[in-house]
Formats: sequence, C-alpha cells, structure tokens
Amino acid sequence: MAYIKWGFLITVWSVFAAFLHYTLPQYDVVRIVSTYEERQELDNWKRIFWSTPDNPTQAAITRDVQFIQSFRANGDAIVYRNEDTGWHWPPYFKFDTANLYTEANDAISTKDDPEWVVVLHYGWRSVFLSTFPNAISITPVSGPDDKPLNWFNIIFLTLLVALFWAIYVRWRRFRRDRIDPVLEDVEDGFYAAGDAISERRGRLRRWFSNLKG
Repeated sequence: MAYIKWGFLITVWSVFAAFLHYTLPQYDVVRIVSTYEERQELDNWKRIFWSTPDNPTQAAITRDVQFIQSFRANGDAIVYRNEDTGWHWPPYFKFDTANLYTEANDAISTKDDPEWVVVLHYGWRSVFLSTFPNAISITPVSGPDDKPLNWFNIIFLTLLVALFWAIYVRWRRFRRDRIDPVLEDVEDGFYAAGDAISERRGRLRRWFSNLKG
C-alpha cells in the first residue's frame, strides 16, 4: 500500500512540475538567423502544444504559423513559434505577433557579425513531438552572457512554496486537533468493545466449565 501511495504522489508532483516548467517564462540568449512561415497540421493530440484561436468556433486543423530560427552561444539550434496567446492559457496576453515577427527579422545576423537578443518564451522544443516554444518578446543584449535574472519565476516559486507550506502546516494542525482525537475515540471504542466481548467469552467458558464439573 505504501508503494501505491508514494507512486501516486510522485506522479502527481511530476505532472505539476512539468506543467510549471512548460508554462512559466524562460529566457534564452540567441542569435536569430532566419524567419519563415509554414502551414501546420493540428489534427491530433499535439494540438495542446499550440495556441488556441481567438474565436472558439474556429476549429481549423491547419493554419499558417510563423517561426523564428536561431542559435545559442554554444552552437545549438533553437526554433521558436510566434503565435498570439490572446486571452487563453497561459496568461501572457500576447497580441503582437506581427510586431514580434518584424523585430525578429530586424535582428537577423550572421556568425561573423552576430547580434545577440534575449527571447522570452514559454513551452518546450521537442524534435520527436514537433513542438516549439512560443516567443513572447525579443530584447537586444550586448553579448551571449548577458542573460537577465528570471525574477518572476523566483518570486512566483517562492510564494508557491510558502503557500503549500502554509496549507501543509494548517492541515497538520487541523488533523492533530480535530481528526486524530476522533480516530482515537473510535479506536478506544473498538478496544473497549473487544475487551467486553473477551470478558463475556471468559464468563461463558467458566459457566460451561462449572456445568461439566
């Protein structure tokens, strides 16, 4: 039973951690090399990794998506999609896809004369699943080591841990003061009932012994 309990808890917390890692903003320092637009097929379960149309009635399974190709300082390639989030989840309220596409084209540079930018994004890049992080903003920086500190994630995760700790402490206190006494009373009642039954059985045994004697 303990293995089932721990397996369930590990699964729940792993899913929650993956959700936070996908949703929370991240920074990448990259060199943009190209932009392009491509029609994507969104007719399977991978559709959850793409933005939802602003109009809920738009159930299109194909649409044109803008992409931003870039390289990190270590030479690894990274491709971002450029889609509006609108009022949907996650709540980035991005409506400037066209402007961002223009900024990305203006920041294109070569390996010999690089221009470095910080791309604020969320999501995952998976070659196997064909998923791309969604670029939220592009900010020029002086060099590949000029990566900003992610204050939002630090503050958010700190507050989240504090919230969970407060809930945990209050739950332990509630269980100690309200639930445990009730369970102890029920357990004492079972023990008392068991003692009474044992005493009656002892009396019956003595009565039968007296009859035999």
